[in-house]
Amino acid sequence: MKRTAEHGFWRSPITSDLVAGGSVRIFEPRIRGDSAYWLEGRPAEGGRTALVRWRSDGGVSDALADIFSVGTRVHEYGGGAYAVAGGTICFSEKKDRCLYVARRGGSPCPLVPESPRRYADLEIDSRRGRLLAVCEDHSDAGQEAKQSIVAIDLSGTRDAPVTLCTGSDFYSNPRLSPDGSKMCWLEWQHPRMPWDGTELWVGSLGKAGTVVEARRVAGGPRESVFQPQWSPQGVLHFVSDRTGYWNLYRVEGGAAMALHERRAEFGLPQWVFGMSTYGIADNGTILCAYCEDGVWGLGMLSPRGEMQLLETPYTQIDGVDVQGNAAVFRGASPTEPSAVIRMDLTSGERQVIRQPTGLPDDLRGYLSAPRAVSIPAAAGHTVHGFHYQPHNPDFEAPAGEKPPMIIRVHGGPTSAASDALSLTTQFWTSRGFAVLDLNYAGSTGFGRAYRERLHGQWGIADVEDTAAAARFCAAQGLADPGRIAVKGGSAGGFTALACLAFRGEFAAGASYYGISELQGLVRDNHKFESRYHETLIGPWPDAREAYEERSPLGAADRVTVPAIFFQGSEDPVVPKEQTEVMVEALRARGIPVGYFLFEGESHGFRDAKVLRWALDGELAFYCMVLLRKGIRL
Repeated sequence: MKRTAEHGFWRSPITSDLVAGGSVRIFEPRIRGDSAYWLEGRPAEGGRTALVRWRSDGGVSDALADIFSVGTRVHEYGGGAYAVAGGTICFSEKKDRCLYVARRGGSPCPLVPESPRRYADLEIDSRRGRLLAVCEDHSDAGQEAKQSIVAIDLSGTRDAPVTLCTGSDFYSNPRLSPDGSKMCWLEWQHPRMPWDGTELWVGSLGKAGTVVEARRVAGGPRESVFQPQWSPQGVLHFVSDRTGYWNLYRVEGGAAMALHERRAEFGLPQWVFGMSTYGIADNGTILCAYCEDGVWGLGMLSPRGEMQLLETPYTQIDGVDVQGNAAVFRGASPTEPSAVIRMDLTSGERQVIRQPTGLPDDLRGYLSAPRAVSIPAAAGHTVHGFHYQPHNPDFEAPAGEKPPMIIRVHGGPTSAASDALSLTTQFWTSRGFAVLDLNYAGSTGFGRAYRERLHGQWGIADVEDTAAAARFCAAQGLADPGRIAVKGGSAGGFTALACLAFRGEFAAGASYYGISELQGLVRDNHKFESRYHETLIGPWPDAREAYEERSPLGAADRVTVPAIFFQGSEDPVVPKEQTEVMVEALRARGIPVGYFLFEGESHGFRDAKVLRWALDGELAFYCMVLLRKGIRL
C-alpha cells in the first residue's frame, strides 16, 4: 500500500552513503594478452586511483600496492597515466608526479626524479627499451608550461628524457607503428581546443630513435582529429570531423579515405589523455563505439567499410581497446552501472569482468527510467535531454501536485548528458524530485555544428537553452514552475549561476566548483584552457564588455533566489577565491546562501565523505528553499 507524501519528502533506500560508496569510477581499460587492465577511482580509499588487473585464470586483483595512486595533472585533467607491454607496467604517481616502472610483478622503481615536469599519454617502446610520453614542463615559474613528446630510458641509466617533438603548444597520442619504424602524434596550437582543430603528424624513427622526415597527414584549424591508431598491418587510422561528424578514416597512399560515413560521432572531446572509441583486430576489423542523438552503440566495421551494428544492453560505451581477436570496453545502461566488458570478436561473446558498483536487486524497483526529450529553443533550434520522473514504489504524491525539478547542466561545456544509470539521479527521483539532464548548445554527440552553436555565445545560448527547458517542463506538466532548480559543475556551474542572474525561471541553484567571474579565466587559468574563452566568448581584451556582461558575479545584484556552493580548497581550475567572492556578494544582499569548502579536494570531488556531505547538504538546501519545510535526509 503506497503512502501519500509530498514530492521531495519520500523516504528512499538510495541513500547518500549508497551513492558515495557506489561512486567508484572505472576508466581506461586495456587488453594485453590473457589479461585486462583498467583504473578505478575509489572514494572509500580517500579518492585513490588503483590500477586493477584481470587474468583469465586468476580473477581480479590490484596490480600495484595500495601506497600508489595512478594519475597525472598534465592539462590539469590528466589521463593516459599508465601503459602495459610484455609484463612491464609504467605509470605516473598522482602524489609525487614521478614516473615508475614495474617489471613482471616486481616492485615499482622510479624512472625520473621528482621535478616540475609532468608526464601523460604513456606508450612503451619495447624495441628500444624506452617510454614515450607527453611532457609538460613547469620549470619556469610564472611562465606558461612547455609541452613536448619525450623518450625516457627504462633502464634508468640516462639522466634526462630525450626530446622527440617540440615547438607546438600541445601534443597528444604518441603511438608507434607495429614494426617500430614510425611514430604518429597529434598537435595543436592556441587558441584552439582539440575538438576545434588538431593536426595528425607521422615521422620515421632514425637509428638513434629520433623523429625524422615528419609530415602532416590530416587535420587543421577547422578539423578535429581524434585517436590516431595503427592497425596490426601498419595502416594508420584516425577519427576526423571534417564532414561535420567524427567518422573513421585510414591513410592510403598518403591520402585519407573515409571508412564509413555516418551522421554519428565515433569520437569524443579530448579533455583527458588516453581516450579510445575503437580498436583494430588482427584481420583489420574495427570494433567501434558511436553516438547517435546522444545514445551510444557498438559496431563492427569491416576493412571494406561495411558496418554491422551489434545488439548490446549498453547505451554508454567508451574505452574500447582491441588486441588480437579480443577486446575490452566500458559499458553502462539505464539499469546497470559502468562495467568493464571483455568481448571475443570471433564469437561475439561478452563477459562482464568487473562491475565495482553493484545495485542490490531489492532497489531496482526504485529506479526511474530515462526518457529522451527534444525541446524547442530559440531561433528554431532543438535542445536534447533525458527526463526522469519521480518514482518510488512506496510513495505517491497528493493528487494534482506537480513535482519539484532539478535541471542538471553538464560541464565542459563540450561534455554530454547520458542516460546511463546514475545513483545520484536516482537519489533525487526516489525522493520525489523530477530530473532533467540537459544537452544544451555546445554538447557533444550531435555533430560539430551543435558544438559550435556555443562559439561566441557562452553565457547566452546555454542559458537560453536551459531556460527553454524549464519553460518546456512547466508547460508539459513535468514540473511545478515555481519549484525548478538548476545545478551544474565547472562550466555547468557557470551556466547555472548565469541562469540565476539573468533568467527568472528558476527558484534556486547549486554550483559545484562553478565559474562565477569570466575575467578570472583570463587572469588565473591553466595552459590547456588559457585561451578557450576566446572561442566561447571572444578575444581578450577586445571583447571585454562581453566578459563583464555575462559574468554572474557582475550581475550578483540581479540574483533574487537562494543558491548553494560546493568547492574544493585545492582546485587549480576554479580557485576557491573566485567562489568565495560570489558567495560574499550574495550574502551582502541578504540572499540565502550555503557554502561548503572541502579541504584537500580539487576540481571534482573524490573522497566518499565529501561526496556524502555534498549530497546531503544539497538535499537539505532544497528542502528548505524549494519545499519550504524542515530537513529530511
